[in-house]
Amino acid sequence: MRPAIRAAVADDLPALAALDEVCFGPAAWSTVAWSDEFERLSEDRVILVADEGAVVGYVVLLVPPVVADVVEVLRIAVIPAERRTGIGGQLMTAALGRCAGRTVLLEVAAGNESARGMYAGFGFEEISRRRGYYGDGEDAVIMRWRIDE
Repeated sequence: MRPAIRAAVADDLPALAALDEVCFGPAAWSTVAWSDEFERLSEDRVILVADEGAVVGYVVLLVPPVVADVVEVLRIAVIPAERRTGIGGQLMTAALGRCAGRTVLLEVAAGNESARGMYAGFGFEEISRRRGYYGDGEDAVIMRWRIDE
């Protein structure tokens, strides 16, 4: 069964916070941070979830109202048992579908080859690095997606 990709609703908040904890451990967003994201939904946030009767993945976008400004993928995660099943790709497809004609940036750990490969498959290109960005000293890779008009 393929999950339904849909806009997040307030009832998803506990599941999103729990999934974030599983996927990001100490770097997970707090429940307060997740609440703040939900408060900004009508402003400049888009949160999409992959739903299989339970939330199994999500993507959070910062979408500024000014079309010339870049969109940022702030977070994307899939529950470990569902990784490599295409859910991350479904989420990214849905997210990029909301970004037509815009430049999209994201940041990914240099050692996360699986995620970097998925992003490259969508046409993201490495444009920069932040050396030693993460707490363990790992570099952050900045990637850009842009559809030339």
